[in-house]
Amino acid sequence: MKRNTVKLQGFNVDSFTFDEALDYICSNPGIIITINPEMIQTAKKDSVLADIIGKAQLVIPDGIGVQIGLKILGHNVKRIAGIEFARKLIDRYSETSEPIAFVGAKPDIIKKAVENVKKENQAANIVYVQDGYFSDEEKVLSELVNSGAKLVLAALGSPKQELFISKAQSLMPEAVLIGIGGSFDVWSGVVNRAPELYQKLGLEWLYRTVKEPKRFKRIFPALPLFVIKVLQEKFFGEKKC
Repeated sequence: MKRNTVKLQGFNVDSFTFDEALDYICSNPGIIITINPEMIQTAKKDSVLADIIGKAQLVIPDGIGVQIGLKILGHNVKRIAGIEFARKLIDRYSETSEPIAFVGAKPDIIKKAVENVKKENQAANIVYVQDGYFSDEEKVLSELVNSGAKLVLAALGSPKQELFISKAQSLMPEAVLIGIGGSFDVWSGVVNRAPELYQKLGLEWLYRTVKEPKRFKRIFPALPLFVIKVLQEKFFGEKKC
């Protein structure tokens, strides 16, 4: 299966359906980027993050803002929620008992997330668990490599998780690695995911902002500015500087 990407603000975004993306990455291991407007804006100023995104094996349109941006540019690409994609990856890798690693979040959060995932899927072969409060990254990377994990899920916040999985990928090229933000919080049961209606409408960000007002400063004005920049890209072309 060949990649078919479209451009958004200078970055390639895969146009796979959910199932196509799953089949593709399972046959072509590497880094998965769950791209959203905030990450794009950060990468515009951070050449290291931009390089990681550019070299990723798969870039899925996680944020509804990305779907809107692509729609403005004439690309009918459906959003793929990172939390759902990561969960399906666990199920897929569990079919053959492939080793899985969890890295990130608070100690109690990741512990509960592992417990709940194993309750839902007893075949999940989670061989390595490390919370996000570590100071010796080299030690964690060494342990991760020694675990033999073929699927690595990192919840360290962006761009820290992308930097981490990039370093890990250079040491374990046969693994699939994905940054999943606050997914462990949801899987642990500490944070409730948005109701299904919000999910279908792509408004999970709005639900979480209402529940966690501190997120407002992060979302706004980033999202409106992103849409404006995409409109500029559509009508005037992308600015090179």
